[in-house]
Amino acid sequence: MALQFEQMTTEFSTPAATALNADPIASCDPTAPITMSIDIGGSGLKAMLLDQAGKPLSERQRVLTPVVPTPEAVLAGLEDLRKLFGVFDRVSVGFPGVVKHGCTYGAFNLHPLWAGGFPLQAELEKRWRKPVRVGNDADVAGYGAICGQGVELVLTLGTGLGAALFTSGHLCPGLELGHHPWRKKGMTYEDYIGRRGLDKFGKARWNDFLQAAIKQTEALFNWDHLYLGGGNTKKILFTPEKNVSIVSNESGLLGGVVLWRDQA
Repeated sequence: MALQFEQMTTEFSTPAATALNADPIASCDPTAPITMSIDIGGSGLKAMLLDQAGKPLSERQRVLTPVVPTPEAVLAGLEDLRKLFGVFDRVSVGFPGVVKHGCTYGAFNLHPLWAGGFPLQAELEKRWRKPVRVGNDADVAGYGAICGQGVELVLTLGTGLGAALFTSGHLCPGLELGHHPWRKKGMTYEDYIGRRGLDKFGKARWNDFLQAAIKQTEALFNWDHLYLGGGNTKKILFTPEKNVSIVSNESGLLGGVVLWRDQA
């Protein structure tokens, strides 16, 4: 089926990249690697070009996630997304599920075929002939949001609930808080503060559950700072405490360069 396209303008947009098919701005240093940073979501596939410091070189582009988001369908959508950009040197991907060594082990808000070790990283490298790194989407968003001091927790509020924990800027990998039991038997954090919780309980109750989750995670992790990201942060009705920040939805893209830092 045909994919629908949207151009998303952000505070990071540049004067030379105002049209959908505009050529992205080249880095001032032609030898610096340009990263195509991708964020795979339950409702949209998003991407942006970044320079070696993680600064945007293009506007964010977006295509809709396929209605039946199998690996083949999502890969086709990523190909359509890639065609919206010019030259890039490498690729970073934030994926909404467990990722180990570039392979996916489940995506609760995509399709069961992503489970069992789908080789997303190797598949994109083969198709695009570029080096690729794939990480959990909340981890990548966290890299784009944290300050690197103390214990920092990141929660992404979107189709699902992503979570990433950092200590002194170092990721504690493998956290899947969204699927942890919470409140009632058989229910999870995601059932209350993911998209289905928002749809089921309404905005007011969803805000109540989010505030309760903030208190619960503070008691559980003793975090020094909490970052709330994702598209549903615009649904927040309360004023967060001083050690809670609402961050740009672009964090899921801006953190992509960090996946390559250990290779610098």
